[in-house]
Parts: sequence; structure tokens; C-alpha cells
Amino acid sequence: MIQYEMNTQDPNETFQYAERLAELLQPGDVICLEGDLGAGKTTFTKGLAKGLDIKKTVNSPTFTIIKEYRGRLPLYHMDVYRVADSYEDLGFDEYFEGEGVTVVEWAHLIEEQLPVELLTIYLYHEGSEKRKMVFVPKGKRYEQLCKEIFINDHISD
Repeated sequence: MIQYEMNTQDPNETFQYAERLAELLQPGDVICLEGDLGAGKTTFTKGLAKGLDIKKTVNSPTFTIIKEYRGRLPLYHMDVYRVADSYEDLGFDEYFEGEGVTVVEWAHLIEEQLPVELLTIYLYHEGSEKRKMVFVPKGKRYEQLCKEIFINDHISD
């Protein structure tokens, strides 16, 4: 399995990397965020939102499961941590196949409902502020996206 890794020094840097990634996103893209509690999944999503020209404040949809935001592309932000049954039909496929970008926090909890092709980003604590991000693409679209990010150095300063 191909994967790409990067480290960030603080939450602001995590935010900035996500903001730059958003420039490459297209309708129908699905990004799954996994990792440690408090490692920056929502911070990453806030960066994506800024990069998608979303003006509204983004926060975790923990108790509502899905929040929608309008920008250059719609952003569908899901937090499925509290979904009781991974087989419960909550209409996720309508978002995955929609006109916007879908971000799913704790995606492994609904693995059976996820599209075959997607980008999973794992965020891990590497100290009090530092984070390690591991990008795992599934499918040609996401492999190409990671190549643009890492090989073409789109996300470096």
C-alpha cells in the first residue's frame, strides 16, 4: 500500500497544509480522517474549508453527524463517532456521490458504506503540538492527488 507522510510543528501548520490541499479537490472527493483524539481532525477540516472559500465557522458535527457548508465547492463534514450501527442507512452515499467534498471523521466506523476510492489521512500526536500525518490513497484519483501534493511539492513552503 502506497502512503505518504509529513510532520507539522503546530496546529496552524496542519491547518495550512489542509488549506493548500483544498485547492486540488474536486466534486465527489472523499477524505477520511482517522487518528488520535485531539490530533487535529477538526483543525484539518477547518483548513480545507478555508481553502474551499467557506466563510462560515466550521466545528465538529459530533452531535449532528453531518454539517454542510457552502463555498467554491460544498463541504459535507461528517463525524460518525457516535453512529450506533455501522449498517444503519443514513444516506451517506448521497454525499459521497454529491457535488461537494466529503470529510468523514472516524470513517472506519462506517467502512462498509464508504466508496472504494478515497483518501484516508491519519493524524497522530508527535508531542504536545507536533503532528504526524499519513496520507493513504485508494484509487487512481487519490494516488494522483497525493503525487501532486508530495512529488510535485504543491504543499511545501
